[in-house]
Amino acid sequence: MTDEAKVDVKLNVYQKLNKVQTELKAPKGQFNKFGNYKYRSCEDILEGLKPLLKEVGAIVLLSDSVEFVEGRYYVKARAQFVDTDTAEKIEVSAMAREDDSKKGMDSSQLTGSTSSYARKYRLNGLFCIDDTKDSDATNDHAQGTTQAKNTTYTRMTNQHLNKLFELGNKKGYSQDKVRQRITKKFNKTAEEMTTAEYKQVVLGYEKLPDKE
Repeated sequence: MTDEAKVDVKLNVYQKLNKVQTELKAPKGQFNKFGNYKYRSCEDILEGLKPLLKEVGAIVLLSDSVEFVEGRYYVKARAQFVDTDTAEKIEVSAMAREDDSKKGMDSSQLTGSTSSYARKYRLNGLFCIDDTKDSDATNDHAQGTTQAKNTTYTRMTNQHLNKLFELGNKKGYSQDKVRQRITKKFNKTAEEMTTAEYKQVVLGYEKLPDKE
């Protein structure tokens, strides 16, 4: 078939999204010195998206809103994948709750940090990015590293956190108090703990006497 006879096949919005999902490369460009592992930020994902969006003819629109649910404020982040040829769109959303306080942050910084967290996991869902594990296999450690350096870091699940909060309550600490202690100790939210940090916290509470 000659070039003149070729048909210019237009992708629909779902086909464009599928192409971006399967070809997206978003390297983990950030490093957590405390946990000694690499991770990707919202900005890393967006940088990886730009050339693919240009190629398929699409844009990503991001927006936030603040919602009050059961006495707490949540940042609801939305992401829209929009086909620039047809204006068809696919939308996903994610929510993250602000901590009561976070060391070294004022209220505006706290909201901004929560927004970034929600945006990252919303983009993860839209573009099929698995961010549940940050393995040292991607960190180029030399051979002969210790077992501690080969730890797999897993994002906390609701099951993990419910178990921890129940244990904290048994020892006389409310959920908010447990969260505050985690933030003070690790400078991160409960959801951002690694499995090693989670086990450390659980062990600490298990050693405390039960409340009377």
